[in-house]
Amino acid sequence: MKKLLVGLLFIVFAEIATLIIVGKAIGVLYTLLLIVMTSVVGVIIAKKRGIKSFQEIQKSAAQGQPPGLPMIETFLIFIGGVLLALPGFLTDIIGLLFVLGITRSLFKPLIFYWLRKKMKQGQVVILQK
Repeated sequence: MKKLLVGLLFIVFAEIATLIIVGKAIGVLYTLLLIVMTSVVGVIIAKKRGIKSFQEIQKSAAQGQPPGLPMIETFLIFIGGVLLALPGFLTDIIGLLFVLGITRSLFKPLIFYWLRKKMKQGQVVILQK
């Protein structure tokens, strides 16, 4: 919990510093317009990709296959959409990395590693019907 709080504080301070730097470089009005534009465009992209990913989960379940990979992709797209909706340039960059398919594949091994670790510790349980 302490690591999470420190990480969030770091992100907030980094976002403020980035906004100040960009605001000085291109002006306050253009900075605000850019923040709003990236948020709107990011949410639209995340919504389209999220719907497609959710349909893949339904397709896997209908075929009787475990929907593990589509669920991880949907999770990453959801987190990316949330980050894109937050005002700031750093969160937009990270959110875009989660939403785009090319870069999203870089995060999958990390998610699998984290899930395996949690399963070994007994913190994640998979139920079967």
